Amino acid sequence: MHPEILTQEGYTSVSVDVSPVRELFPGIRLRPLWRGPAGAHAHVLEMDAGSTWPHRDVHEPGPEEVYVVAGTFNDGARDYPAGTFLHAPAGSWHVPSTTTGCTLFLFYPAG
Repeated sequence: MHPEILTQEGYTSVSVDVSPVRELFPGIRLRPLWRGPAGAHAHVLEMDAGSTWPHRDVHEPGPEEVYVVAGTFNDGARDYPAGTFLHAPAGSWHVPSTTTGCTLFLFYPAG
């Protein structure tokens, strides 16, 4: 192990299991992982089987990047299995849902 890596300014780590959980909607939970000084942020989103976002999820002010960690994610148009990466440009939208349940890694590079 290289202790000098852990002392570098800005180097951050967090376990998803200890990240505070916030229920956004029934069966949909958000776990914040990181927020940068310019507004970029990363989260884990957990969706129970049969859950659906109650409205359009609009990507503002910037894009949303999604990695499907587990399960199958549906954006309102098609299914994406675990291992899929999605880039949604600023101004685009989708209506997230899942029939199987899923875990997503979300990154917002512009905040």
